[in-house]
Amino acid sequence: MFDTTCDVVVIGGGHAGCEAAAAAARCGAHTLLLTHRLETIGEMSCNPAIGGIGKGHLVREIDALDGLMARAADAAGIHFKLLNRSKGPAVRGPRAQADRRLYREAMQALLHATLGLDLLAEAAEDLLFDPAGRIIGVVTAAGRRIGAAAVVITTGTFLRGEIHIGERRIPAGRVDEAPSVGLADSLSRLGLPLARLKTGTPPRLDGRSIDWAGLEAELGDDPPEPLSWLTERIANRQVACAITATTPATHALIRANLHRSAVYGGRIAGTGPRYCPSIEDKVVRFAERQRHQIFLEPEGLEDDTVYPNGISTSLPEEIQAALIASIPGLERARIRRPGYAIEYDFVDPRSLLPTLELRTTPGLFLAGQINGTTGYEEAAAQGLMAGLNAACRAGGTDPDRILTRGEAYTGVLIDDLVLQGVTEPYRMLTARSEYRLALRADNAGLRLTDRGLAWGCVGADRAAQHARFKAAVADALARARSDGRTPAQYAAAGVAVNQDGRWRSALEVLALPALSPTDAERLFPWLPDLPPKVRAELEAQALYAPYLERQSAELRILEREEKLPIPSALDFTEVAGLSAEMRQRLATSRPATLGSAGRVPGITPAALAALAVHLRRAEVRFT
Repeated sequence: MFDTTCDVVVIGGGHAGCEAAAAAARCGAHTLLLTHRLETIGEMSCNPAIGGIGKGHLVREIDALDGLMARAADAAGIHFKLLNRSKGPAVRGPRAQADRRLYREAMQALLHATLGLDLLAEAAEDLLFDPAGRIIGVVTAAGRRIGAAAVVITTGTFLRGEIHIGERRIPAGRVDEAPSVGLADSLSRLGLPLARLKTGTPPRLDGRSIDWAGLEAELGDDPPEPLSWLTERIANRQVACAITATTPATHALIRANLHRSAVYGGRIAGTGPRYCPSIEDKVVRFAERQRHQIFLEPEGLEDDTVYPNGISTSLPEEIQAALIASIPGLERARIRRPGYAIEYDFVDPRSLLPTLELRTTPGLFLAGQINGTTGYEEAAAQGLMAGLNAACRAGGTDPDRILTRGEAYTGVLIDDLVLQGVTEPYRMLTARSEYRLALRADNAGLRLTDRGLAWGCVGADRAAQHARFKAAVADALARARSDGRTPAQYAAAGVAVNQDGRWRSALEVLALPALSPTDAERLFPWLPDLPPKVRAELEAQALYAPYLERQSAELRILEREEKLPIPSALDFTEVAGLSAEMRQRLATSRPATLGSAGRVPGITPAALAALAVHLRRAEVRFT
């Protein structure tokens, strides 16, 4: 029946597919990554950067579970920046601009080095199921039948993808690559709720035609801070970016040609990302603004192409040329490739379990933009979790690799998707997490690597590094809690604390805003001997200690609620006290636990109480 078999097939070689395939293989599943072209695996289709606010947290979490993205970004990084450095550690976002070619090569090298992972350059055309509706394999466009116990679909923008440039429409998943139509038809036949979204990209510029001398330079951090905790230092030469902005002339040109934009001309039905709008959207939605900032980001050390971050557009090519010429520093800039909007199918993520497996189709997992997200990092985080769970399914056990909202931004991302669905491409923001003081980018390893070790997805190098760091942090915290002074002693040392006679530990005092690093080291001479990352973790825990204690109590309540499961076959009409509206909302979202039911949009406290009573009665009845 099959030409070849494996445990897990991953469809798509983008950021979600790379992480899914590597994660499944790390867990011992014989995995096949199936993609149109091997040379485009790891392609950065849009901006040449990894990380940022919220997104950087996801990258560090992927890294903590031994994923690939952070290591590839470090190998390719040419401009590193810790965003929000002036704010608290909880909202700082590590970001790296990458050389596109080097990133692609680094990702491909990491995949080739992954044991148990094979790569095949063929398009997936159809899915195979057994009579019970379980996935059993994939059919390629070449007619090859590949058997598998689990399949992960990570098609990005390829499902019936269509590029729009002004009045032109081009069927494509991205530039010069055919869309995936057969696979979209397969998903339609499954009865999945499909809809359309859109995203876009700006024109690419020839860097040799830009007037760099007249622009404000944007330098990276020196020294650059790696994204992966396995990276000791960044080896690549670092480059500067530049900042410019649109002008009133730019805005007038756009307003005069809005009817020729694919979005405003009525040729696109899909909704675009609110937090990464096109320049047409910016001009319309923020009509009072006279300028919109643009970051000119080099795409590589040996590549003169420049990515003008901030002016995604679907205007006709000749209008794009005039638009670029109206921007300071770009008056004579040449366009190498026009910007475009791309519209594509996605599946309502409320069709998924928290494991990213389809509720109605055991063994079939979805990850990335097919679930309604936008961004490399959101896709990669989903891919990693889908790959881990696909390996479980292939191994004959029910998938149970889940991170909660209190454990990780990855948990927030997936919880939001499967409970609330999307009305626009979903982007991770730190504001989406109720527990962001605990979920910092710099403590992702402490939060998640032990979990990864239990799941079997963390290799020996990371396990050893994690053990050393965890022990060093524990020692530093113990010393900071045991070393302290009385108020009189602090006052004698020139440090002002309340003169209440209460002994205060170093951990308490390190949180004082008035305590300078010099004073801290004078009071506690052992601080300079700590490794920089250990000291940073100590100071962050000191800063947030009072808040984390309160959040810990909230997390314990959340954990209790999350442990009260809702049977997948529960008929909500049997729950006394639920209105018809509440029953409909719960039946649509199918939350897995009482805690997740409370996060379904529109569910009232009274409805949640009624559901809790029903579940606890059932729990008593069946024990």
